[in-house]
Amino acid sequence: MTPSRTDRLTRAHSFNAAAARYAANRPSYPPALFDTIEELTGRPLAGSRVVDVGAGTGMATARLHARGADVIAVEPGDGMAAEFRRTLPDVPLVRGDGNALPLAGHSADLLTYAQAWHWTDPARAVPEAVRVLRPGGALALWWNTDALDVPWIAEEAERTARHFGVNPAAERRDTDARAVDPTGLLRFTRREIRWSRRVPIDTHLANLASHSVLLVHADRAAAFLAEQREHLTAAFPDGAVEETYVVVLLLATAPPTPTA
Repeated sequence: MTPSRTDRLTRAHSFNAAAARYAANRPSYPPALFDTIEELTGRPLAGSRVVDVGAGTGMATARLHARGADVIAVEPGDGMAAEFRRTLPDVPLVRGDGNALPLAGHSADLLTYAQAWHWTDPARAVPEAVRVLRPGGALALWWNTDALDVPWIAEEAERTARHFGVNPAAERRDTDARAVDPTGLLRFTRREIRWSRRVPIDTHLANLASHSVLLVHADRAAAFLAEQREHLTAAFPDGAVEETYVVVLLLATAPPTPTA
């Protein structure tokens, strides 16, 4: 079942009450992702004017800033914005979302959406991105997706889908170029970057608990997480798991001349 607009809004807002948990336990992004963005755009991040939209607690913003980008973050949520300001007090943050960016036209070299584009209305967000980007600037969207060729990760995904009644195929359509731009204004290049991190079982479970489907079904989440702990403890007796991800990156270049 594909989530309704109301369901998606509820899930989008669910992170605000769990911002600290999100910041402490969610995976970040590998250096190879930012190398690939530089390769595809043909320019270094250092010195580029970058707008990180749906910045959340600032995971992607921090890495863009560390690469030398001149970053402005845009975040709609109160809780996420508060956590962002706590961890990145020196990075500018404005309140807003991708459907109506609070930014001047043709003012950015790069717009980034880390785990955030699927919360927008693409029919509105694509024209807004084109408006804000300088001619020849780029829009980069990316998601950490689970590496489902790893057996234990695939089994966990199946249990999650069964327990919460979600459709994994519908969730993955968020990363399809046809879904991200129904306007047809942009042409996306797709790259996939595989990476992993080794974390304690407790961190992995806290990561799971910070996902929107668990946050909005708190009444069912505790039982699910307890079941997961049993599976993981049996599979990983040393108490650590290797989370493997495939970052799906979609990048498109804005038209070379401003549109009317």
